[in-house]
Amino acid sequence: MRIAAIAAVCLLTALPLAGDAASWPAPQSPVIPAADGYASIPGAPFRPGHTHVYHAVFDATLAADKPDRLIPALNMVGSELNALGVEKVRLANAKFVVVFHGGALAGILDDAHYRSRFGVANPNLAVLAQLKKAGVKLYACGQNLIAEHIDPAILSPDVQVASDALLVLMAFQNRGYALMSF
Repeated sequence: MRIAAIAAVCLLTALPLAGDAASWPAPQSPVIPAADGYASIPGAPFRPGHTHVYHAVFDATLAADKPDRLIPALNMVGSELNALGVEKVRLANAKFVVVFHGGALAGILDDAHYRSRFGVANPNLAVLAQLKKAGVKLYACGQNLIAEHIDPAILSPDVQVASDALLVLMAFQNRGYALMSF
């Protein structure tokens, strides 16, 4: 019995857990370089369509796990734009909206205020500018800014202040946008 268990462990450790990593294509980040890349999977049953229009509203509530990293929602929006870019889908087909509130608000502070708070440059600012250039609509929750006593003047100029995050989320969902929460 013991020999069989040892043999099974040896066999399992000899097998690759996720296949040969060298056979997978390398992820690419052609649209938002700081965000996670996308690897096109040959023969996959579902791939982004070149004529499909993708509608998504990203509910950005989480702060980054470290101050020198992107907030999760920005990484995910960038990653999806990278996916479309790798698959040669026009960026005009990405109708993306990001609504910042909660912990994610710290990630959209201007560099001076971010540095003052965290001691490092704001890694989100370049991504915000790239997202805006790609046509992504960026909103901060006005109600949350009031509650947290955050002056809108210290936010990235790429982000607009909306009256209320939840109203923005509802409005876009009512228009058929898929809700993505990060």
